[in-house]
Formats: sequence, structure tokens, C-alpha cells
Amino acid sequence: MKLAVLTGAGISAESGVPTFRGSSGLWKTFKPEELATPEAFKNDPKLVWEWYDWRRAIINKAEPNKGHLLIAKLEDLFEDFLLITQNVDGLHQKAGSKKVVELHGNIWRVLCTACGRRYYDYRVPLEEIPPRCKHCKGLLRPDVVWFGESLPQEEWETAIKFVKSCSILLVVGTSGVVYPAAQLPLLAKQGGAKLVEINPEDTPISEIADIMIKKKASEGIEEFIKLL
Repeated sequence: MKLAVLTGAGISAESGVPTFRGSSGLWKTFKPEELATPEAFKNDPKLVWEWYDWRRAIINKAEPNKGHLLIAKLEDLFEDFLLITQNVDGLHQKAGSKKVVELHGNIWRVLCTACGRRYYDYRVPLEEIPPRCKHCKGLLRPDVVWFGESLPQEEWETAIKFVKSCSILLVVGTSGVVYPAAQLPLLAKQGGAKLVEINPEDTPISEIADIMIKKKASEGIEEFIKLL
């Protein structure tokens, strides 16, 4: 049995990580689509980094929830396992997951726009905004995928290859509307996999799911484990 798990923002919501849409307070006048873009960064790197510094502070306080921990447990139950996440918060790794592909990058990793080096920086708050590269003093950006950018090729190819040959694809807390990640359930079905969706709401994935568990992430994963 080969299990693939695809997770979205719904799993981190239970840890108190907002989806950053309709946020209140300081950033409520901004939409993620206005800040998480190469254009916004080019025009005002300070503003974009202030937003990410605020997001990092929220995520820093969050702990993995039962859903994250159960997915880490699934990795022990299946020899052939891959977790594919659209989240950038690093909570899966914090929960103990090892076989993780991050399609949208990681908010704790920075990428130098000058020398191209990548490294993790867990400081909250950042000492300098916008932060500078520790190697060359070049301008750093968050190593995440912004609107209008391509997914990291190696991660995407790893995800596609695994999903096409998996026995089960478990989809947890994803809206099913963010492409190209939303293609993965279809590719799994075409490869002959059983598709299980966990979401309190219907999504475009629900129409092709073999099993739909209409619960929040942690409860749904518990139910899924009982079905195995």
C-alpha cells in the first residue's frame, strides 16, 4: 500500500494559524494577492517583509495539532508514504513528519535575491526589515511561492510521480482551487488510486472523491485511520 497525503490551510487552522484572508487588525486592508507577489516585493520590500514578519510571529506561537501528529503517525504505518503540503508554516516537520514535499516553500527559509543562497532564519521578530543575506548582504526574500510564480520543479515532479502510482490519496483541508496542486487528486484517480477527502465543506475535489469525510482535519484523520 502506497499512501500520499495532500494538505492545505485547513489542517493548520486548528493550530490557530489563520488563512490570512479576511485578516483583522493592522493588515485587514491588504489582500494576500496584493502582498504575496514579485511585483509587491519589487515595489516595497519593506512592506512585504513587515507582513511576513507579522505572519511568522503568529506561526511561531502555533503548535502542531492532533491532525499534524496523526499524519506523522501515518508515516510510520506505511512504508511507502509521501506528505505533500501547500502550507508554508513548517508545522508538519514540527509534528515529526519526515517525508514532506513543500509545494509552496517554507516561511522560515529565506532566499537571497543576489547570490541565490537559501537558509533557515527562525528569528522572531527579524532584527532588520528588509533582512539582508548573511553571506553577501544582498536583499533576502521569503523562500515561498508567490502568486504568478511557478512551483519548485523538483518538489512538483516528486509529488506528481508519487501520486500517479499511489494506492490512496488522502486530501486534507485544501480548497481544491489552487492550481497546479489541485491537479493532484485527478492524477491519482487516473492512476487508479482511491481518493479520500477530509473537509467540513464541499470542494471541487468532492465530486471525484471515493470517500468524503465531512469533518475538520483532526477528527477526519482519526476516522480515516479506523477505516484502514
